[in-house]
Amino acid sequence: MANDSVPVKRVVNEPQSAQILSDTFYEAFISRSSKRRIEDPIRALFPLQDRPGVISLLAGIPDASIFPITSLQFTLRDPVSREDVPITLTDAELSRALQYSGGKGLPDLIDWFVGLQEFSHGRRRGEGWDITLGAGSSDLLYKVIHALLDPGDVALIETPVYASIIPVFHATECEMIEIGTDQYGIDAQGLRDVLDNWPASKPKPKVLYTVPYGCNPTGVTSTLERRLEILELARRHNFLILEDDPYYYLYYGSAPRPPSYFALERKQPEMGRVVRFDSFSKVLSSGMRIGVLSAPQAIIKAVILHTMNANLQPPTFTQVLSLVMLKFWGYEKLLAHVTRVAEFYRVKRDVFEALMQKYLTGLAQWNTPEAGMFFWFVSRACQTSDSNGYEGDSEVIIRTKALENGVIALPGTVFHPSGRKTTYVRASFSLLPEEQVEEALKRLRTVLLQVRGESDEVNR
Repeated sequence: MANDSVPVKRVVNEPQSAQILSDTFYEAFISRSSKRRIEDPIRALFPLQDRPGVISLLAGIPDASIFPITSLQFTLRDPVSREDVPITLTDAELSRALQYSGGKGLPDLIDWFVGLQEFSHGRRRGEGWDITLGAGSSDLLYKVIHALLDPGDVALIETPVYASIIPVFHATECEMIEIGTDQYGIDAQGLRDVLDNWPASKPKPKVLYTVPYGCNPTGVTSTLERRLEILELARRHNFLILEDDPYYYLYYGSAPRPPSYFALERKQPEMGRVVRFDSFSKVLSSGMRIGVLSAPQAIIKAVILHTMNANLQPPTFTQVLSLVMLKFWGYEKLLAHVTRVAEFYRVKRDVFEALMQKYLTGLAQWNTPEAGMFFWFVSRACQTSDSNGYEGDSEVIIRTKALENGVIALPGTVFHPSGRKTTYVRASFSLLPEEQVEEALKRLRTVLLQVRGESDEVNR
């Protein structure tokens, strides 16, 4: 099958036209709980140890020579030659990997990611933003959401939404307002109507949460036009955009990739409303837990304080492994790697969709995803009046009938903060081989036909 996907391209820098929002602008956004956090008194003094001539008696840091890991070697695939290259950590690298480090992240790894944001999004130092690292982007999302929202605050939630983010917002006791989406992204006109008719006595929303590429669960990639409309609404109604982007490097659409919100705001009247989350779980390793937050300095400081109070620091071991790997590759080889990864998932998408067409035509309806790992389909068996009590609700079918028939997916209700009924279902195509995909869709077909009271001619 031909490769129609468009690879990531290096962004050519253009002159910045935006006014950078000042640190004081964010005082109204930082939550009360975040403002109550104080520095770890020991870690706050760590930088002083690096002064020339200083002998530190500061922290209870163990001597790395007593740790049982004495060497570390692994092989790393070269994305261009496809050869496995042996890598050995130096004594200094291993000693560093086994030791405590700062709450913000390793400085040289942060520098590498700053360069990556210029390479991928055209963003430079001195534009009012900084980076901190976390144990995956989910760690950083939790900390940012708690840094911004107090009980009673309002958050706009792109819906359907990544199911695992709902409990995080729920824990802040904020009010979640669902904003609908379609095949082009967030319903900008619907959002405009909500905001233009907002009650005068009620505080306006603080944040909008969105997954703009290969949205989980819908698979939708927001168009450039929608992104620009959302940026305009953020300025007009004074909210921040939480750009959760784990599938940025898994874009395989045939059309050119639209720029990120983070990139687009450089040419807006003001800059500093986009809080960007990058994850490398989908392209490097999900177990290494390396997440990158690119955000205004005030938000970065709040997250670092939370890290100091909660888990001290991002894991040094996986930071050092990531740094060795990424410096060995460089930006161009990382680009070659993620382009290959995106193509891998495009092929899996095509296989899955071909089998959906074979077994679910007439029983389900869907749009073809252009990024990510999911199909989001509506079950027509749930839409009919003769669906034996399942009308308007896929949950009962998936959790009972489908599971009894040996197949499981996610019912659409879990992707709605309100938990409302829906006829939609999310199916992942990332892992299963073709023969298991076919068997799963055969079983799902049987279930949907049973719900409609029809026999299965195809599977006979």
